[in-house]
Amino acid sequence: MMPATNSPRGMPVVAALRALIDLRTDDSIVVTNQASARIWPKLERRPLDLHYNPSTMGGAVPLALGLALAQPGRQVVAISGDGALLMSLGSLVTVVGAGVSNLTIVVLDNGMYEVTGGQKTAASQAPLDWPALARAAGFPSAVRFDELSAWQAGAATALTMPGPQFISLVVQPTPAEFLRFPTPPIGEQVEQLRRALAVD
Repeated sequence: MMPATNSPRGMPVVAALRALIDLRTDDSIVVTNQASARIWPKLERRPLDLHYNPSTMGGAVPLALGLALAQPGRQVVAISGDGALLMSLGSLVTVVGAGVSNLTIVVLDNGMYEVTGGQKTAASQAPLDWPALARAAGFPSAVRFDELSAWQAGAATALTMPGPQFISLVVQPTPAEFLRFPTPPIGEQVEQLRRALAVD
């Protein structure tokens, strides 16, 4: 695990998500949002994945929290962009207040509102420390990775820390071809998820 630094570049976002895919368990639920909702289903498709687009920005964490509460025996991973999470910072306090331990939040930090045109976030101009913010909200485990090799080496450990967990990945912008990739139809995804969870 790397200490927080002001990395000007970060790691390739597709490779960062591949490392997460390689470590997911068969019964874990993954909720993606915004750019990650376009990347992840191009890399892997499972019934327990929910790619939440079109959506309100910041919707991944509250949705994943609901799933974590409803499915306490499963690990739930929420993948959010930094711009989206900035619009829903209160959700971090709600996660801790809910008392869940089976939820991991992964924020992809590239300093921009990527799917709306690449505008810079206010945080890109300020010394925002995402793990420190998460710890202040009460997360028992919060770490940051700036380099792909460090993330690949430390991801397994980070994912087994006491939950709820918060992981900040400093990433490069999403390649344009992924941003053009449509997410699977939400109705189809919800039905697959319901069947996988055996929800009537």
